[in-house]
Amino acid sequence: MEERGYDRRKRIRLLKRMILGTIAAAIIIPIVISIILGVRVFSLQSKVRELEEALLIYGNGIDGTTGVYTAANMEEAPEDTEQVTEEEAGQQNVIGYEKQIYLTFDDGPSQNTDEILDILKEYDVKATFFVVGKTDERSVQAYQRIVAEGHTLAMHSYSHKYDEIYESKESYVEDLTKLQDYLYQITGILPRFYRFPGGSSNTVSKVDIQELIAYLNENGITYFDWNIASGDAVSTPLSAEVIVENCVTKLDSTNECMILMHDATEKETTVEALPEIIRTIQDRGDAVFLPVTDETIPVQHVTAKQ
Repeated sequence: MEERGYDRRKRIRLLKRMILGTIAAAIIIPIVISIILGVRVFSLQSKVRELEEALLIYGNGIDGTTGVYTAANMEEAPEDTEQVTEEEAGQQNVIGYEKQIYLTFDDGPSQNTDEILDILKEYDVKATFFVVGKTDERSVQAYQRIVAEGHTLAMHSYSHKYDEIYESKESYVEDLTKLQDYLYQITGILPRFYRFPGGSSNTVSKVDIQELIAYLNENGITYFDWNIASGDAVSTPLSAEVIVENCVTKLDSTNECMILMHDATEKETTVEALPEIIRTIQDRGDAVFLPVTDETIPVQHVTAKQ
C-alpha cells in the first residue's frame, strides 16, 4: 500500500513538473523569439537604410519621391582619368579664346524655356538662367532640366514685383530668401548668383542699393548685371533680326560679354533669334560660350562701397 502511494505521489510530482515546464516554455519561448526577431528587424532596417542611401546616390538619377535631380546624374570618371577642379576646367575652356560669351536669360521659366534649352543643347552651349519663383509643374521641370543639362540656375527674384521687392530691406530679403530656399528644395542646388530686377542701377528701389549689395556680399551671393542688351525687354516686340544685331554688333567692345535676354512667353522673337546669335558668334572663332560660375568676373553697374 505504501509503495503504491509513493508511486502515485511520484507520478503527481512528475506531472506537476511537466505542467510547470510547459507553462514556462509557453512564456519563455515567445519572449526569446521576440528578442531574436527584434534583433533581425533592426538589422534589416539598417540594411534597408543603407540601400536607400545607395540608391539615392547611385540610382537612376531622379529621387522618385521628390522628383529632384540627385548626384546620380553625374557620371563617374574612370579611375585612371586625371581629375581637374572646376577652376581648372574653366581655365581649360577659355584657352585659345579671346572672348567669353555669357548668354543670360531673365524672368523664366516660361512656355519658351524648353525650346531655348533644346536650342542650347543642339549647339552644345551652356547658359545662365536668372529665374523667378513659379510652382506649376512645367516650371518645376524646367528648373530641374536647367540644372541637369549643365546650365547655371541663378536668382532674379521670387515675385518680380518691383514695388514689393524694393519696399524695404526686409521685403527684399524675404523675397530673395524665399526664392533661394524654393530652388534648393526643387533642385538640391543652393543658388548663389543673382541679378537685381531692373539691374543694380535701377531707379525704383526705395532702399539704398548699397545696403542690398552689402547684404548679398555678407551672404556669399554674387550679383551680375549685363554689358550687352538684346533689346527684348521693351513692350513692343522686336524682330529676330534686330535682336541678333543688338547682340552681335557690340561684341568687339569687350572681351567679357554678358548678354541680357529674356525667357518669357511673349518673347518669341528672342527664341527665333537665338540660333543665329549662337552661329554668328561661333563663326568668329575667337569666342567661347560659358555659364556663370565662381570664376566669372561679375559685370556690375554699381559696385559695392568699400
